[in-house]
Amino acid sequence: MIRKKEEAEVVVADNVAGGSGRLYKNMMVNASEMLGQGRMVARVVLPAGSCLGEHAHVEDAELYYILKGEAVVTDNDRTEVLHAGDAVFTANGNRHSISNRTDSDVEFLAVIME
Repeated sequence: MIRKKEEAEVVVADNVAGGSGRLYKNMMVNASEMLGQGRMVARVVLPAGSCLGEHAHVEDAELYYILKGEAVVTDNDRTEVLHAGDAVFTANGNRHSISNRTDSDVEFLAVIME
């Protein structure tokens, strides 16, 4: 399967997981295409001032790989500022959040695995 970014479904969501602002998910691979190996591969754009609220992962795990910008990421009780090339992996039973406290967009790859 090949999917160009122009072909990806774009999902727009507000105040995700109790966060604030809007985010844009470019759905590159969906659950049915992952054949039971995961639920999502998406390029996510988090505009300036937006936050994806803290949420737990139950029976799955999620990887965030920062593509562009500066994000404040919390993984359980640890909070770090991440930049392009940095990543956070939130395992089953753990929780995380990501915030954009800058004036520029943050872009990251989000992969949910089962």
